[in-house]
Amino acid sequence: MSYLNILSAAEQVADFLRKELLRGAWNGLMPGSDRLAAELGVGSNTVEAALRLLEKEGLLASQGRRKGRVIVASSSGQVGRKIRVAILVGEDADRRVEYMVKLEHELLEAGHKAFHLTQTLLGEFGMDVDRIAKMVAKTPADAWILVGGSREVLAWFCEQSTPAMAIFGRRRGLAIAGVGPDKPPACATATRVLIGLGHRRIVMLARRMRRLPEPGAPERAFLEELAAQGVAPGPYHLPDWEESIDGFHDRLESLFRVTPPTALIIDEAPFFVAAQQFLAGRGLRVPEDVSLICTDADATFAWCRPSVAHIRWDSRPVVRRVLRWAANISRGQVDLRQTLTPAEFVQGGTIGPVAKS
Repeated sequence: MSYLNILSAAEQVADFLRKELLRGAWNGLMPGSDRLAAELGVGSNTVEAALRLLEKEGLLASQGRRKGRVIVASSSGQVGRKIRVAILVGEDADRRVEYMVKLEHELLEAGHKAFHLTQTLLGEFGMDVDRIAKMVAKTPADAWILVGGSREVLAWFCEQSTPAMAIFGRRRGLAIAGVGPDKPPACATATRVLIGLGHRRIVMLARRMRRLPEPGAPERAFLEELAAQGVAPGPYHLPDWEESIDGFHDRLESLFRVTPPTALIIDEAPFFVAAQQFLAGRGLRVPEDVSLICTDADATFAWCRPSVAHIRWDSRPVVRRVLRWAANISRGQVDLRQTLTPAEFVQGGTIGPVAKS
């Protein structure tokens, strides 16, 4: 997630043209850049850059130099039918995240009927495949968007005839369309920085579905970097815990009872805030006593002093990828491609050298 969502001039023009294409404003050949520039009141170079973006998205096809671009259409001659897209998020808070709000808006602007389920994967369903299957059978939808699905849940959707797209979640290696940040390199960098500051007792707190049946890619990157730096990884570094408020705090209590960690890498902002509160209650200072890193970004971090060490990524490619997927599904095309958007470690003020004993 990025704190700012500033579009370039070409991206703004591409956004407008994409919406016009998806509502069927043109058929056959796309108008040329000079004509579009005159109609939109922008430079032809900007329009040309926007058209190249739409080519990459698969909405237009180039015929070569000085030839018009073909609008990729179905056999009916239209860009695609309008589809019902059901969105099933992991938790209630996911619906309010900036890029999810934008995604729903963009799908609606493209003419699709996008709607959120009132239930959530982690809340009402508890990632239970049988309960999710019953809900899906009762929900009229032409496509599904799943946010933060477990391996079992995403595998079940792979077996269904209705197309599905996984945003985040344990999607790698499954025959399902997917998109999300490429966090493993950033996790490895964060671990390497901590070890360079003298940390050895580093603990990553991640959800159960991120740990089982085997650690996910970011978690594996963390463990592998520990090993590469001479720290033998084990259950201490990626501990099990009951995924509840009590379970989270019980795990923190047990960690700091005997061999307290000098650094915590925490999955998701709500857990990060809860850990901060726990440490403050015990009189432990950040980063003087314990270093903290969050594996995701949050808008509240921009207001924090010291700044929060975290992993950030640009949400715009995620939104664009889902829109391309919906456009392909609307044209009857099979789209199982999984894409990653780069992520980077931001070395904020919540990490520091190990305190001298």
